[in-house]
Amino acid sequence: MNLKTALIHGGVSRDKATGAVNVPIYQTSTYKQEKVGVHKGFEYSRTGNPTRFAVEELIKDIEGGVKGFAFASGSAGTHTIFSLFSQGDHIIVGDDVYGGTYRLINSVLKRLGLTFTVVDTSDLTTIEPAILPETKAVFLESPTNPLLKITDIQAVAEIAKKHDLITIVDNTFATPYHQRPLTLGADIVLHSASKYLGGHSDIVAGLVTTSDSQIAEQIGFLQNAIGGILGPQDSWILQRGIKTLGIRMDAHEKNAAAIVEYLDNHAAIEKVYYPGLESHVGHEIAKKQTSGFGGMVSFELKEGLSAKAFVEKLELITLAESLGAVESLIEIPALMTHGSIPKEDREKSGVKDELVRFSVGLEDAEDLIADLEQALTHVSSSMEG
Repeated sequence: MNLKTALIHGGVSRDKATGAVNVPIYQTSTYKQEKVGVHKGFEYSRTGNPTRFAVEELIKDIEGGVKGFAFASGSAGTHTIFSLFSQGDHIIVGDDVYGGTYRLINSVLKRLGLTFTVVDTSDLTTIEPAILPETKAVFLESPTNPLLKITDIQAVAEIAKKHDLITIVDNTFATPYHQRPLTLGADIVLHSASKYLGGHSDIVAGLVTTSDSQIAEQIGFLQNAIGGILGPQDSWILQRGIKTLGIRMDAHEKNAAAIVEYLDNHAAIEKVYYPGLESHVGHEIAKKQTSGFGGMVSFELKEGLSAKAFVEKLELITLAESLGAVESLIEIPALMTHGSIPKEDREKSGVKDELVRFSVGLEDAEDLIADLEQALTHVSSSMEG
């Protein structure tokens, strides 16, 4: 079936027992066993819950995996994936990743004996030189957070397979509506489902799926052993959110295109980062591997203009961390989502103090542009004064 249909009818989309068109919220911790070890597929809700299973089956279907997994957050899912590896294993990581991933790697995983090399995965020439005898995987985002760099996922997966490595893709920004990394050769896909998949700023969740049955078995074991699972209430809310992903992403992209055109022609803007721009370095690759350019836009103010004063002057657009919601959200990566990354490392990867990340919502585009205009006029006049 087509993807918009699969978003609604994929996975477990109704209750077989009653015919209800929504899977019930199974608010239970345990399940009656008919005999010792004999049950109806569920024995304890850390291991499996029918409501969570429904959303896990849905992400499996829409990403094209063999099994899905739902976690209490995107970070919990990321941690579980990294737990596939052992002390001394080496992983190649993209240089422009979510600040929470950077924090997990540098403050937790390195202490446990994993080693990492950071490269710009959008430059394919950087990958093979970084491979060591102990390298096990390549971890990347495309588009990246917050610079929206585009990596040729198929090309990276081919390099990884050549060296018997696992390819892991954080698909949060693109979503499976616009990009399906497993079909491009990746082995594992993860999402911060708090973002576009949930879509309404009302849950924190993570989703993972894989195309490899053996990896799926390992992730399932780790999910149960570590226990960072998504509860039934949030699983139900997440499945409801995913059903409207298609129409929301179409609207996000339409608004983003209008915002990009406005910003790209504004005297106060130094640079706009958006894969839909022909001037964007990864534009041609994005056209090849995605069906749309999404709703995330990053831009740099002209030197001397205060990003802090700009975002604090906005009235309609909400100053907040997170992204992918029906309401527009804006933030300064250097001070907020990526603040845990040392300034030297941030600037090396291109995240400057003037950079602003804008998650374009579903409001009327004219209203969003009017809000940007009044805030940009304010900071520009302040500098002139």
